Amino acid sequence: MADHGEAMCRQVDDGMARVFELFGKRWTGLIVATLMPGPVHFADLRRAIPGISERMLSDRLMELAATGLLVREVDAGPPLRVSYRLTEAGLAMEPALKELGRWAETYLADGGQCPERFRK
Repeated sequence: MADHGEAMCRQVDDGMARVFELFGKRWTGLIVATLMPGPVHFADLRRAIPGISERMLSDRLMELAATGLLVREVDAGPPLRVSYRLTEAGLAMEPALKELGRWAETYLADGGQCPERFRK
């Protein structure tokens, strides 16, 4: 039996755990990426992210607002319209999201799987 001392044990960084607790949820990253260029109305967000339900979009937007990554703004109209925009903290995610996009283009180009040349 192998000796598993303290030096052998690793733990996930707390910051990384918090990031993936939020961004590991389906749709969250796509919502943030869609909001990067500027404010978007709820209906336009729903159209921009195929497959997301209104309920799921609403839930994810509430979570992102609670974490301080976006702000909900109501235009009294008429008609009444709600839009969402990223806060400074949300906009700060742009370099990381762009880098993830570049990584996906390089390593997940074959339908979500790494091409053979990158497997070892």
